[in-house]
Amino acid sequence: MLAWKVAPALAAGNTVVLKPAEFTPLTALWFAEMCQRIGLPPGVFNLLTGSGTTGAMLAAHPGVSKIAFTGSTEVGRQIRENTASSDKKLTLELGGKSPFLVFEDADLDSTVEGIVDAIWFNQGQVCCAGSRMLVQERVANRLLEKLRDRMKKLRVGDPLDKGMDMGAIIAPVQLKRIQNLLEQGLEEGGDVCQWEGTLPKSGCFFPPTLISNVDPASMLAQTEIFGPVLVSSTFRTHDEAVALANNTAYGLAASVWSENINLALDVAPRLKAGVVWINCTNQFDASSGFGGYRESGFGREGGHEGMFEYLKPRWESSWEKHPQRFVYQSSPALMESSDSPMIDRTPKLYIGGKQTRPDSGYSITVLDAHKKVAGEVGHGNRKDIRNAVEAAHKASAWSSLNGHSRAQVLYFLAENLETRSEEFKNRISVLTGDSADKAKRQVEASIRRIFSYAAWADKYEGRVHQPPMRGLALAIPEPFGVMGVVASDDQPLLGLLSMILPCIASGNRVVAVPSLKAALIVADFYQLLDTSDVPGGVINLVTGVPSELATVLAAHDDVAAIWAVGPADECEQIKKESAGNLKSVWTSDGKSPDWYDSQAEGSSWLERATQVKNIWVPYGE
Repeated sequence: MLAWKVAPALAAGNTVVLKPAEFTPLTALWFAEMCQRIGLPPGVFNLLTGSGTTGAMLAAHPGVSKIAFTGSTEVGRQIRENTASSDKKLTLELGGKSPFLVFEDADLDSTVEGIVDAIWFNQGQVCCAGSRMLVQERVANRLLEKLRDRMKKLRVGDPLDKGMDMGAIIAPVQLKRIQNLLEQGLEEGGDVCQWEGTLPKSGCFFPPTLISNVDPASMLAQTEIFGPVLVSSTFRTHDEAVALANNTAYGLAASVWSENINLALDVAPRLKAGVVWINCTNQFDASSGFGGYRESGFGREGGHEGMFEYLKPRWESSWEKHPQRFVYQSSPALMESSDSPMIDRTPKLYIGGKQTRPDSGYSITVLDAHKKVAGEVGHGNRKDIRNAVEAAHKASAWSSLNGHSRAQVLYFLAENLETRSEEFKNRISVLTGDSADKAKRQVEASIRRIFSYAAWADKYEGRVHQPPMRGLALAIPEPFGVMGVVASDDQPLLGLLSMILPCIASGNRVVAVPSLKAALIVADFYQLLDTSDVPGGVINLVTGVPSELATVLAAHDDVAAIWAVGPADECEQIKKESAGNLKSVWTSDGKSPDWYDSQAEGSSWLERATQVKNIWVPYGE
């Protein structure tokens, strides 16, 4: 793990301050000595040992621009909250409860050795340890019998003795935690089988443990124990196996065992895990990324995607400060109205492909550039965000749609926007005060941006790595699922589309909060969605006060990622609220991007809208 962090950081031109784990500093101290021997310039690599307090002070230091943390989910959540007020880049590699799926056609003898390596390697003190074994019912009893026989032959003792299979737990506090969790978990049921040998009298030793017939909702099946404890349950079909494997808050790694490669490659992409090993486990290489989904963290270490974590786009330094959002508070009855239709029309929210009234029943007055009433829009609230997220989840078919089909929908959307370009130009000019030429430029840029992402939709793809083994590692970019978008006040149409388009082009579904300046433009835009074959729930638009809705969206546990462009205090609050489920976050940190710039679109945005899954596929007899 030290090499995963230090190597790319130094290669990218950064200087490093490393704080090793409190109980395991010796390797890091030796590495520091090696850096001195090779003549690494003073200050390039720095080492601090100490407790968690030392790490917290390092993470909070204003001179640190990037944090890469490996540890518990609880500490990762604290780091996310404590760094919310800064623009520090953050990579979190946290806990896991990795599933180990065994299908009925698997080579059971090889599977047993894989299980030994997955859970009893390093006493189970590995974040990606295969601690949840899911076995197809037809072979469950045979596999458990073989595994119990193999457990009897394990050797537990001095970890410096190369003849030992398993050593001691790292510290008394961790040993006590394992014992307590096991005691509490067994109150919920389960059949225990433990190694029957004699443990050394001195040292923090815990016997290899297998608990079968565990309920999927049991604490033992849901809580990371971080010890040599394997829990086992059964499944009938491979669809049930996927559902059980994903039934956890974590998503770091998974292992699939089957002699049917078609079955294995059908299951692997459906698992919510950053790394999936087929007929192997604990395979690592610098060419392949490693990292998790969900509460196992975000960001990657290793591979191309891991290198990008230690780089910062140069063009972001030229962004200007985002002004504070202005909320109109004057009473409509006391303000002069601009030219408007005879019929009073209040645009609704757009949720699940339908125009819906806001839950509150209230509306917000929108003014034009001359401070006259341009209209009213729905005042969305927490309930509306909840409904929008639910609608986005129901549109999951969009994520499994092939890139070409998504591209055709986007091309159609661009064509329809071009047909109504004059109408959008006039609306932008009235609301923003821009000249006709400037408003026309924004509409034309918006059309080009839709065409651009339509072209990208079926061309942004992954890589095939060749690690030092007889096999391949497939690096596949996958959509997060449901993403939140909080748009900026600048270039209201172009800015909103520039954030939504890379998300949906890569297969995500979006809940978007437009700026109040764009609220009436959005009302015109969702009519385009209805006529452009965009499936209901793929794009959901909730108007209201952005700072209020952004906080609710960031705190929602069913939102996997969120992007926001707005004032610094709004961005800070979004990052704090996102710590609940450790969703991936990108904010402008109080700056305004230049949406006309060529850097405001392209592969860097698609990378941000996806998470890379590495699937290891060995081959040969």
